Amino acid sequence: MASRREQKEQLRKEREQREAAAKAGQRRKQLIGYGVGGAIVLVAVIVAVALLAGGGSGGSSSASSDVLPDGGSVPEVKDDVDVAAAAKAAGCELKSFPAKSREHLADLAQTVKYGSKPPTSGEHYQVPAEDGAYEDPPDIKELVHTLEHGRIIVWFKKGLPADQRAALKAFYDEDTYQMVLVPDTSGMTYAVAATAWNRDPQPNGTGQLLGCAKFNDDVFTAIESFKDENRSRGPEPVP
Repeated sequence: MASRREQKEQLRKEREQREAAAKAGQRRKQLIGYGVGGAIVLVAVIVAVALLAGGGSGGSSSASSDVLPDGGSVPEVKDDVDVAAAAKAAGCELKSFPAKSREHLADLAQTVKYGSKPPTSGEHYQVPAEDGAYEDPPDIKELVHTLEHGRIIVWFKKGLPADQRAALKAFYDEDTYQMVLVPDTSGMTYAVAATAWNRDPQPNGTGQLLGCAKFNDDVFTAIESFKDENRSRGPEPVP
């Protein structure tokens, strides 16, 4: 059986291959789009000037310094640490929840009661949230769908000190593949948590939760170990 280090290296190689293919596809799209690029830029400039002249804005987004500040530093993260041992060292708990449903919902307004806060599995909206670091979180039902696709979601209390939120953002930036970082909207009691949805046992799989009541340096190793243990293992794997 391959070691966790070998498994992690294999995942890294597969990720690099997927990223290279994605970049090649993006480059082809760029070349095709050059013919209309000038017109698009011109329209964008006209719209921007009109908005500035009117003193308005076509939309708003909170600055990164508000919820997820830049410039954070990540404490030393230990490699190849068993997730149970890492969780114990950080004062976190591990829980698992048999998934009761994988049903896709067509109505985003539909209310769903999940078995944990934050959720790990269950009914979810038919369109998943995209990978990324969010200051304004997607609907929780979209986030549950992205768990089904093998993603890891790191949830944090918005009230954490700025340096801790900045450290989480820096940690996310080091490895963004199949990762989501989001402020909690579930009402969790943890300072920070991570969730995943594993495919076994079929057909619905099992939700996984790492919950950390207090924020400390060891939390980063716990999240890293949880990520290594659970990433890319969802019931509906999507690259």
